Amino acid sequence: MDLIITPQEGWRLLTLNRPTARNALNTGLLADLAGVLAGLADDPTCRAVVVTGAEGHFAAGADIAEIEGKGPIEGAADPRKGHWATIRAFPKPLIAAVDGFALGGGFELALMADCMVLGATARLGLPETSLGLIPGAGGGQRLLALVGRARATRMVLTGEIIDAATAQDWGIAGWLADGPALPVAKALATTLAARAPLALMAAKRALVAGDEAGLGFPGERAGFEALLGTADKAEGIRAFRDKRKPVFRGQ
Repeated sequence: MDLIITPQEGWRLLTLNRPTARNALNTGLLADLAGVLAGLADDPTCRAVVVTGAEGHFAAGADIAEIEGKGPIEGAADPRKGHWATIRAFPKPLIAAVDGFALGGGFELALMADCMVLGATARLGLPETSLGLIPGAGGGQRLLALVGRARATRMVLTGEIIDAATAQDWGIAGWLADGPALPVAKALATTLAARAPLALMAAKRALVAGDEAGLGFPGERAGFEALLGTADKAEGIRAFRDKRKPVFRGQ
């Protein structure tokens, strides 16, 4: 089972469970996550959700094998866009408990959460340019809103991966645990589940609307889709598989 659902009193724990792939978000797992959240949106017994990853990592990006075979046409019709939209539309507090790698799509998922709790081992990054791509689920725009142009440019253009302390210092996460993230995230979910649910949902709507108004999501996605058909993207993925540095030619 790629997604484990663990009921808790007043909230739910969702565990991304593809440990052999460091919980990489393939389309099936993303669809499962979106479907579960859509169901929980109307469940009065669930007032908050924690998303975490199995065996020491949150999610180390998207599934490279899926990206490898996609061109611009497939990218434009990609069902993942709908799944991402469903996740972002979840009306209740969503908490990301992040240990280990949260890269690419994994970091984009964490950035969609309302509350991010980082464990001591957390490593965050948007390394898509190393594959000849850019973030495809709004990660660059959300990072820009959080940390400003200089730091977002630093991370997106160079693919730099930052540690938990740096991420918390930059304002990416509101909570930094001394050890694993999950105990802190569980305590936070319990606290939120005891608060007025209608007020929390109204507060989330207002915060999301204010934070994301005017961000350039369509342009970022269009750039991602266009790059799917480039020779540099193909070279980036080949180099990733071969564990070597890519040779990009601007084609």
